[in-house]
Amino acid sequence: MSDTIERIKTLIIGSGPAGYTAAIYASRADLKPVLYTGMEPGGQLTTTTEVDNFPGYPEGIDGPTMMVQLQQQAERFGTEVRIGMITATELSDKVGGIHRVTVDNDKVIEAETIIISTGATAKYLGLPSEQKLRGGGVSACAVCDGFFYKKQDVAIVGAGDTAAEEASYLSNICNKVTMLVRKDYMRASKAMQHRVESIPNIEIKYNTEVDEVLGDQVVEGLRMVNNQTGKKEDIAITGLFIAIGHKPNTDIFAGQLDMDETGYLLTEGKTTKTNLPGVFACGDAQDKDYRQAVTAAGTGCMAALDAERYLAAIETPEEVA
Repeated sequence: MSDTIERIKTLIIGSGPAGYTAAIYASRADLKPVLYTGMEPGGQLTTTTEVDNFPGYPEGIDGPTMMVQLQQQAERFGTEVRIGMITATELSDKVGGIHRVTVDNDKVIEAETIIISTGATAKYLGLPSEQKLRGGGVSACAVCDGFFYKKQDVAIVGAGDTAAEEASYLSNICNKVTMLVRKDYMRASKAMQHRVESIPNIEIKYNTEVDEVLGDQVVEGLRMVNNQTGKKEDIAITGLFIAIGHKPNTDIFAGQLDMDETGYLLTEGKTTKTNLPGVFACGDAQDKDYRQAVTAAGTGCMAALDAERYLAAIETPEEVA
C-alpha cells in the first residue's frame, strides 16, 4: 500500500447522474471535488441505448453520450474525475472528523466530506441469450424503455410489487404483456395482484421461467418453460423486461452507515444526510422507490448542497456572546 495520503475537501464515489450532478454543484461551490468513477463509469445509463425521459433532450439521447456530457460539464467547473474503485472505508463519527478511504487497495485518501453515489445494480437472470440482447430489447426498467415498445407484444419477469407495477404500466402502452411468475403465486401485495389480474391485456403465466431469449441482434421472441411439467413454449415478443429487483452497491459501507435490510442507505428526512456527519448519500444507493436518472440527479444536487452547508458550519466558529 502506498505511504502517501492525500487530503481533499469533498470526495464523490460513483459516476452516474447523481455523482456527476453532485460534482457540478460541488465544484461550483468551490468544494474542489474529486470523483472516482467506480467499476462502471457512467453507471447504469451506459447500458441504455436511448434516454427519452430526461428533461432538456427533445430528440432523446443515448445513455453513454449523456454520461460523457455530464462528465465534461463537471470537469468544466473543476471536478477531478479519476478512474478507480473505492475498496475500503474508515468513516469518522465526529462532526468535523476526517474520513479515510482506500482506492484500488493501494492509495489512501482523507476527505472532509464524502458524497456516496454508488448506485444500484439491476438483477438479471444470467442467461447467455439475455445478456447478449441487453440493450437490444432486454431491459431492467419498463418506465425507462417501455415507450419504445408502444403497441407491441412484450414480456416481463417478476412476481413482486415492482413487477406488477411495471406490468400495469406496460399494459397501457403495449398490445399485450405476458407476465412470467416463477412460483404458483405472486409476492406482490393483494391490491397489486388484483390490479394486474383485472387488466385484460396482461396474461400471467405461473410456474414459468425464461428458457431462452430469441433473436440475433434484437429480441424477436421468448422460449418459456413450465418448471413443473418441463413443457416449453415460444411466443413472439419485441421486448423483455426483467423486474426481479436491484442490489444497491453499498457493501463497503456495511457496519458503518445505516441501511435497510436490502442494503439501501438510510438518509435523514428530506436530506441526503446519513447517520455519520459529513457523509451524504444520493441516487440509487439510497432510492429504492423511483430509480430514475432525473431523480438521481436531483438528489445529487441535494447532496452537494448538504455538503457545502456542513463544511460552512464546521469552518465558521460560533460567535461567543
